[in-house]
Amino acid sequence: MIPSQRALFDLPREVTYFNAAYMGPMPRHAAKAGAQSYADKQQPWKLGIQDAFIDAPEHYRALGARLFGARADDIAIVPAASYGLALAARNLEPDAGSEILVLDGQFPSNVYVWQALAERTGAKVRTVSRSDNESWTEAVLAAISIRTAILACPQVHWSDGGQLDLARISDAARRQGAALVLDLTQSLGALPFDLDAIQPDFAVAAGYKWLLGPYSLGLCYIAPHHQESAEALEENWINRQGSEDFARLVDYQSTYQPGARRFDMGERANFQLIPAGIASLQLILDWGVDNIATTLGHKTQDIIEAVAPMGLIPATPDRAPHYLGLAVPPQTPGDLVKRLAAEQVYLSQRGTRLRITPHLYNDETDVTRLVEVLKVIL
Repeated sequence: MIPSQRALFDLPREVTYFNAAYMGPMPRHAAKAGAQSYADKQQPWKLGIQDAFIDAPEHYRALGARLFGARADDIAIVPAASYGLALAARNLEPDAGSEILVLDGQFPSNVYVWQALAERTGAKVRTVSRSDNESWTEAVLAAISIRTAILACPQVHWSDGGQLDLARISDAARRQGAALVLDLTQSLGALPFDLDAIQPDFAVAAGYKWLLGPYSLGLCYIAPHHQESAEALEENWINRQGSEDFARLVDYQSTYQPGARRFDMGERANFQLIPAGIASLQLILDWGVDNIATTLGHKTQDIIEAVAPMGLIPATPDRAPHYLGLAVPPQTPGDLVKRLAAEQVYLSQRGTRLRITPHLYNDETDVTRLVEVLKVIL
């Protein structure tokens, strides 16, 4: 169990923030690192080529690799989850008539790209739904068949918080020869990820939610067997062999930097974002993802017990420990989230569920405040 880390964040006491799944607050020292990077850009002659262009992004890559349980060589630096998903779609070729499986209500970035691929190849996108008392794991396992070419899913459903047993799902997909593409945006950094057991082909995570980092910076895992044959989305200069030598950049190279670096986004050095991203990833690793998951599991359980008398109950089988989707009573006001925000209590509503997603900055006072305001509104 990790004690409240509220002091590390710029959260006024009167603010109750239970919305990490929407956007994770950046820690104070990460914001400070980002601010310093902007100050440094005012005097670009002081930016060292080795530090700014090479060492900093490699540090970010290495820290991110530890969250995946991967090698740094297996990680590409990307600007968004959609970028990593587009990279996967560019390098997977389903047969005409085969199926690409997605989840009902899956985040749009992990649907549109597969619709486009299906239209291009003649494959079909099949949406997997679940019944109220069925887990997402059960629904997906039942849907996988000999026709499955690609399974594109999250580790945690962004809307209801249902957790998928990716090891079981991956095993079933591999037996059918299907590729596994994961969007880990709602889980990486808050839920352990067992790379050896899951073995995805591609896995991506945006950095601004549970990784507590800046917007437009993320990480993408590319399995080693794809790294030599796959095509990058861009052909940018720094991903080529020998690009560290700025004096010889026009000695054009046909070979790439090793591993997944060939898939890095353009301007990966990202002077204003990388320092903040490094600070946030290091903090998560210092806490330990297992410890974070355990602590957040206790926090969500405390909330469940506190709001149960109001008829707010968990509505998702196999809920992820850091995620809480509560079914709201029929009499709930349609503008509930807006009313909560007026009292400086912040969370989300997805369909008929209140989505409550705490982090380590939340404490008992926040839970008490949430309950007090909900009692007034409901």
